[in-house]
Amino acid sequence: MRRPSKDSSHKLSTESQRLSSIAQAVVQAASRVEERAWERQLDTHLQKLLKTNHQESIDAALNALFKDDLAGYDVLMDGVEAVSESSTMVEEADGAEVTWQALLVAAPILAWTRFSIASGNIPSDQLHTLSAHFSAHLLAEGTRMAMAPTLYAIDQLPRTHAETYAMTHRLAAAAHKGSSVKPAVRAPDTAPFLADTRYLLVAVIAPVGAPIFRWQEAQHHINFMAERANALEQWRAQATPNVARLMPGCGVELLLPEAYYVACREADKLIRPVSIRAAVHYLTNTLDVEASDLRAVIAGFGEEATDGQIDEYRVGFTLRQSQEVVYGIVWPLYGQEDEEGTPMEGPALSGGPAPVTPINEIIAHLNSAGITHVKRINERYVAEYCDDCGAPLFADPTGELVHAEMPEDTASGSEHFH
Repeated sequence: MRRPSKDSSHKLSTESQRLSSIAQAVVQAASRVEERAWERQLDTHLQKLLKTNHQESIDAALNALFKDDLAGYDVLMDGVEAVSESSTMVEEADGAEVTWQALLVAAPILAWTRFSIASGNIPSDQLHTLSAHFSAHLLAEGTRMAMAPTLYAIDQLPRTHAETYAMTHRLAAAAHKGSSVKPAVRAPDTAPFLADTRYLLVAVIAPVGAPIFRWQEAQHHINFMAERANALEQWRAQATPNVARLMPGCGVELLLPEAYYVACREADKLIRPVSIRAAVHYLTNTLDVEASDLRAVIAGFGEEATDGQIDEYRVGFTLRQSQEVVYGIVWPLYGQEDEEGTPMEGPALSGGPAPVTPINEIIAHLNSAGITHVKRINERYVAEYCDDCGAPLFADPTGELVHAEMPEDTASGSEHFH
């Protein structure tokens, strides 16, 4: 189950009602034939709304279903993601029609540094090299691709499903025609973090029914998992030096490129422990202390009207003998995660391991980084931010919400990180 948009409206438009009804019909379908017929109807309506940028109709339907029918909500969310990250196109070839399918793929990069993490336009020679490695090590024979000439920060990615739809179609057309993609206009500035994600975006096209990725090819069906692992290993080996040149002064880890939304969600989760390691490394070097000299304070935060639901944990760092929070990181919860841990899919297995709670996972990563003094604040806070700079506020060891501030005698420049 995914969490809905914060915006909602009380009265649904005709289009929103139609989307909600079809999504519920998919849930109630008694056969695969009926289910797929309803899914085709859903895709048709979503195509029309996304093409005409009617995002508000989709958001209203999602919000209504989230309140009243979580199964229908999941169906509609899966549908809008699938339609916005894919497309089809038809061409005439030797007197016959060939239908191509396109998929928007994200190649996530985890990055960490004491300096700044680059984003923006990619030089043409490096774009060509990265495209060649992407095609050679990840894609099936007979595919075509086009890589956007931009290294995206998370807040520079498409913000809505309609924007994702437009991006998919623009890149897919370039892949189909073999044309280059124009660099985006200057992307908005992104907030500096010690650890953050960056993304390469690629549209891959193949004839309908043909494989897109190497591990989908017939010869790899029996051992597709091994082929996926091998593709990732080759992608990392060949692309990492090129990515590192785009991001000087950074440590980087390349994740498996996958369909856009899946890849982004996986990167969102995997950057969290990297943020802890980067914070501890930064603090020990900047303050000239050992990790054991630091203390971590963990508190849960949520929206004011969510009946106690925790949306994120914030981890504030202090020196062991001080109450002052010198730095902080945010550990958001995604999808089915909550303070009790992510529930297992399907029927629970008796005697199986209990889900690891986010608190225990955070503590494990803190301990692994060398911090053994950890304090948990049991109170749940409403998410608050600094009125002046917008930075999140963190709980200090007494439970008071404060701004994270490095000591005044800290080396210049460190105060710019959030």
